[in-house]
Amino acid sequence: MMPSDNDRGETVLAASQPRPELVVETRSGPDGAVVCALAGDLDVETLAPAADTLAELVAQRPAAVVIDLRGVGFCDSSGLNVLLRTRLAAERAGLELRLAAVPATVMRVLDLTGARTVFAIHESVGDALAG
Repeated sequence: MMPSDNDRGETVLAASQPRPELVVETRSGPDGAVVCALAGDLDVETLAPAADTLAELVAQRPAAVVIDLRGVGFCDSSGLNVLLRTRLAAERAGLELRLAAVPATVMRVLDLTGARTVFAIHESVGDALAG
């Protein structure tokens, strides 16, 4: 909690706002592909549902896995690590992994780390599903 002053000049502790959880939704796409849409912050505090879901999807061996990042507002190194681990697992399983609708904030992380070069990145989910 952070200290602050109230109207009477007294120092009070302000409760920090709870962080919204990362929302993870999956749906079937055409030709046996699966889309996993993420919304929220993909960071050390929120990434567990995404990591678990993506690992399960790769284990199911669909034709392709598309990760829709349109709703991701922030991605830290832990979030990037989940994406990289998922890519490696998909590669070992012989699956295509595609990132779709990558926002500028996430693209910056991919660019700064050089990870952009190892992902198939598409402008939209539709483009990613088309291959």
